[in-house]
Amino acid sequence: MNKETQPANRFTNPPPLDAVMNDFFKTHNLPKAVMPSNPVQKVLRGQKALVTGANSGIGEGVALALAHAGADVVINYVSHPEAADALVQEIKSHGANAYAHQCDVSKEDQVQAMIRKMCDEFGTIDILVNNAGIQMDSPFDQMTLAQWQTVLNVNLTGQFLCAREAVREFKRRGVREEISCAAGKIICMSSVHDVIPWAGHVNYATSKGGIQMMMKSIAQEVAEQRIRVNAVAPGAIRTPINMQAWSTPEAYHALMKLVPYKRIGEPEDIGRAVVWLASDDSDYVHGTTIYVDGGMTLYPGFETGG
Repeated sequence: MNKETQPANRFTNPPPLDAVMNDFFKTHNLPKAVMPSNPVQKVLRGQKALVTGANSGIGEGVALALAHAGADVVINYVSHPEAADALVQEIKSHGANAYAHQCDVSKEDQVQAMIRKMCDEFGTIDILVNNAGIQMDSPFDQMTLAQWQTVLNVNLTGQFLCAREAVREFKRRGVREEISCAAGKIICMSSVHDVIPWAGHVNYATSKGGIQMMMKSIAQEVAEQRIRVNAVAPGAIRTPINMQAWSTPEAYHALMKLVPYKRIGEPEDIGRAVVWLASDDSDYVHGTTIYVDGGMTLYPGFETGG
């Protein structure tokens, strides 16, 4: 089976994270973090994937991981087309096919048009990664209805719309045994905040809690059609958008109080989990959430007895 090395982390001007991490390990007398560098197997060869919100951060890492595993990928984005186009070119350079599609996932007509085009271009959809999401943070008593509704529209309704259209195609086409054991795979991007309350982020945490029950309910309904539905819940992941939380020694030290494994996550950590859930290696995994969080959901405040 063809193999290749995991893609490197993607930052135009990477901050000196290694120095920040090493300072933390030295200060706390901890072993150095060793990052995974396993070869990638082409377990998704011949499959067609859609990743929403794919032109940055976690979505970008997931799209690259799927492509390296052999899938052709549609890069959904809502802004910054230049980033989406650059990602398409990178994916093509590794031998997979890709194109970018602008779509606001909270708009029904746009989602339906996106799936129609994907079926026209790629013939079908095998894998949906419902990743698009936003934050509009505010103290609860100052949160506007627009802030509440906009986050729910994108984070929850957007996942509903994309999943519904994908399920319609999965049921129309059925299982292709030469491609996969399942008729289709849906991976919903959730968050540790589907179980951890988050003051000041009520709209966001509510949307993630809703994703968990939506995912389970869809999974229960479509299982007999050989459609698998699962979720990935990331913890603290290093992306440009949250650089202030990890790019200085002080910020990194504060963040690690919440992470028992004592290293920040990378988009590639999420990508590996998604590839596994999309592959036949996880064929009997259905209706579950995988927490990729370094132990953040283990109530780290109690690690010394509370």
